[in-house]
Amino acid sequence: QVQLVESGGGLVQAGGSLRLSCAASGRTASNYPMGWFRQAPGKERESVAAISCGGGRTYYPDSVKGRFTISRDNAKNTVYLQIHSLQPEDTAVYYCAASKVGCARIPTRDNEYDYWGQGTQVTVSS
Repeated sequence: QVQLVESGGGLVQAGGSLRLSCAASGRTASNYPMGWFRQAPGKERESVAAISCGGGRTYYPDSVKGRFTISRDNAKNTVYLQIHSLQPEDTAVYYCAASKVGCARIPTRDNEYDYWGQGTQVTVSS
């Protein structure tokens, strides 16, 4: 069992930055690849970043590459998402998730993730 709690969201102006945090408990985060997803009202949930068990490999879709950075500190059981150059279209609820797929690859689909946080709201004003 893994429990995940996101924090760090808020209201920012376009062009600003945020760092989101995801604290894990129940089991050590190093056992799982981790990912960040977002969902805007009326839109599908989409992957924005993923990271391997040890943090050595990462994935980003083209839509966020260059602006989003995922990292993890397994000693703290915490995963981070650093976001730069925020735009209004980044407004969404952001979720972190853990996958039981194993440590040989980085999953990118939401149905490959098993544990989810409650989400943190990011709102970008123009």
